Amino acid sequence: MVPLAAEVYLDACATTPPAPAVLAAMAAADAEAWANPSSLHGYGLAAAERLERSRVSIATHLGVEPDRLVFVSGGSEANHAALLGMAARMQPGRLLISAVEHPALAAAAARLQARGWQVQALPVERRGVVRLDRLEELLQPPTRLVSVIWGQSEVGALQPIEAIGARCRAAGVPFHTDAVQVVGHRGIDLGRLPVDLLSLTAHKLQGPRGIGALVLAPGVEIDPLIGGGGQEGGRRGGTEPVGLAAGFATALDLAAARLHRHGGLDPLLPLRNRLLATLLKLEGVRLSGPHPADPDGRLPHHISLLVADAAGRPLAGRDLVRALWRHGYAVSSGSACSSSARKGLGRTGSSRTAVPDGESLRLRPDASPVLLAMGYSPDEAASGLRLSLGPWLSQADLEGFPAALQWARADLAAGSAGVDGRAG
Repeated sequence: MVPLAAEVYLDACATTPPAPAVLAAMAAADAEAWANPSSLHGYGLAAAERLERSRVSIATHLGVEPDRLVFVSGGSEANHAALLGMAARMQPGRLLISAVEHPALAAAAARLQARGWQVQALPVERRGVVRLDRLEELLQPPTRLVSVIWGQSEVGALQPIEAIGARCRAAGVPFHTDAVQVVGHRGIDLGRLPVDLLSLTAHKLQGPRGIGALVLAPGVEIDPLIGGGGQEGGRRGGTEPVGLAAGFATALDLAAARLHRHGGLDPLLPLRNRLLATLLKLEGVRLSGPHPADPDGRLPHHISLLVADAAGRPLAGRDLVRALWRHGYAVSSGSACSSSARKGLGRTGSSRTAVPDGESLRLRPDASPVLLAMGYSPDEAASGLRLSLGPWLSQADLEGFPAALQWARADLAAGSAGVDGRAG
């Protein structure tokens, strides 16, 4: 019997445990500033002041004026608000997205497609990085809007945002990026980036779930998805969650302080690199996405692998996730996001979408659309495994993972993966 490790959480790209300081900030705000910040009495004014302090703090970290930051419910809403809010001010045209977008962005694109927009996917190469040569040719009419994810959550690829944004600016096309996985792991000065709209969320950086933000460059405006009382400068109706905003601001404060203490580099980077080097020595384990030494690079806290058995046959990533949990490690499968989230993006006329070859998904429903778009076979695309680290981890927490991966592979070989005694 293999001894179990204490549970180790390695799924930061899915969500993160709130930091103690975040919980304290939220509790204080809920106790002291619980009123509706739109109310004109003293209680409401106290809530409004706490809300605006949080907004100023977050905006300062991002290099924008506070009135450019719109609080929303999270990254999914921010992506929808960016695409649908911008498109509402334009005649239908072509939307360019990458072939490796998050399902929430693909869902927003599907909404536009139903309204008469063409949606076309920028292809990616084997590392998951968009092909800039194709962008050049596609930034012609009828293209009216571009959205490319900055940090790809499944394979860790960092897109060349500066190069993409510069080309969009030259063509006069607004550019949105989903920076949900990037904020907190590198410094961002939106004032110096050729980006018109940027999405972020709190729960990826040890903040609370239920709050995120859409940041607008100067001069950029959107139509609101949610009407109401004119909150958020008329860009998003609804009573603002003052306590969540306080937690969001505190989480970003903590992340910024970590980066500052380490010269602008994420302190998780050396932990990630040591673990990755050990894992790549294991037979049947391959890296997917960019190598950390690549010029484009990958998210500093991210590892994505393709795992095979002793005979070289790809193992199902979802089965590995269950087996690793029995050995005390919480990780994610590269195919964890269901392909059903992308089914709304059909093929209309000559437009192409972010959906890979539908036959591949029929042959292997658990195959990752992202890995398929990168050129992997359906079986390989179902064998993805993702580890994403957070600041709660130490080197000691990671020491046992390579052995646990070997044990998990042995479990699958023995056919014992079907029972998960530690699920919860």
